Amino acid sequence: MEVTTLSTITELKKIIADDRVTTNETILEQHGRDESYHTPSLPDVVVFPETTEEVSKIVKYANENRIPVVPFGLGTSLEGHVIPYQGGISIDMSLMNKVLEVRAEDFLVKVQPGVTRSQLNKELKKHGLFFSVDPGADATLGGMAATNASGTTSVKYGIMRDQVRDMEVVLADGEVIHTGGLAAKSSSGYHLNGLFVGSEGTLGIFTELTLRVYGIPEVIMAARASFPTVENAVQAVVGILSAGIPIARVELVDARSMKQVNLHSGTSYDENPTLFLEFHGNDAGLKQDVNFTTEIVHEAGCRDFKFELDSKGRAQLWDARHDLAYAFIHGAPGKRLMVTDVSVPISELAGAIENARQQIDNIGLDGALVGHVGDGNFHALVMIDLSDEEEVKKAHELNSRIVEYALEKGGTCTGEHGVGIGKSKYQRREHGNAIETMKALKQALDPKGIMNPGKILVD
Repeated sequence: MEVTTLSTITELKKIIADDRVTTNETILEQHGRDESYHTPSLPDVVVFPETTEEVSKIVKYANENRIPVVPFGLGTSLEGHVIPYQGGISIDMSLMNKVLEVRAEDFLVKVQPGVTRSQLNKELKKHGLFFSVDPGADATLGGMAATNASGTTSVKYGIMRDQVRDMEVVLADGEVIHTGGLAAKSSSGYHLNGLFVGSEGTLGIFTELTLRVYGIPEVIMAARASFPTVENAVQAVVGILSAGIPIARVELVDARSMKQVNLHSGTSYDENPTLFLEFHGNDAGLKQDVNFTTEIVHEAGCRDFKFELDSKGRAQLWDARHDLAYAFIHGAPGKRLMVTDVSVPISELAGAIENARQQIDNIGLDGALVGHVGDGNFHALVMIDLSDEEEVKKAHELNSRIVEYALEKGGTCTGEHGVGIGKSKYQRREHGNAIETMKALKQALDPKGIMNPGKILVD
């Protein structure tokens, strides 16, 4: 849908300042891609609003003229969520980046959607607080809510949906609503927070978020434990969770990944399936948790269990985990990373990971597996040459096999990356007739289909 007519640009410049409406080719290209392997596609125009009122007016104008709108944070998404395949207006939220209010006694913070995770935690540290969701990338909080992000700490603190208390949302007709309140719980009305979190810009655009935050733990301790097999590692995780140990992070990194970590980071970690763990608490409680965990991992066949007691060693451990995708990217120049994630019941996790490993080996690609195993979520990372049709075909086949296995075991096609364009083809397979209910909600809230069209609900 072409919107680069002089009249359209003129109308947008009546809504916001001239210098915040652009058709500059470089900026269009920046907003036509994310960090995924999906094919880029340019928007027709990019706008940079500063207020909810401006967002409302832009969306209202777009709705009246049936122009697609796609909200854009930092472009760190992994399934093509922000790629505007039908052109239209890319609404960049980067100028709406203020921490509006810290309610320390309520353990709440109100932010604009362009605030990043690290920016928020820097502000919260002054109050002895932190925001728990850590997807690895320094994403915007609006984008994290849009994809229902989670990450390494979700085993203890929950996912993005668990942290959202209220949102200000601009609907397709420009109307502004709030989805919740400040109270810790409510039995009033439909659960709109749950509806909008994870909707990927297809139902509305977030302009404010009220989020739950936590006190910074008195003591933090990290550890890594290597095992002969993935099954042994998962057995240890089940044992830790069954014992009720309040583990803050428990990440599985397979042998291939550990090799890449050592190559990229200059470390000399054991190149076997490894758990990265972190404990939050006080001195007395932590000692008990650590001692119990030590017993459990050794019973599960742990070969090497080492603690990182100082902040430098802890940071190095988690940098190695978070930088793993970049370690593969830097190790394969000229190739792009295809990363897929699925989630299964924990009882099915070892089988799902072993199946994924077999599929990678059988299909003939170089790939690795990592996961937030405490909640049954894991990722497959594969480097592919996008100019090699056969390699691309193999990568898509691998993705399909991993997803199908997860769905057969009662899992989901995505535990945290979101649907976007990459996982839309699995929606009917996963949700059955419920997809029609989702379509009815989409039709009711966005009857002209302008909100991030072509994402999630695509047969």
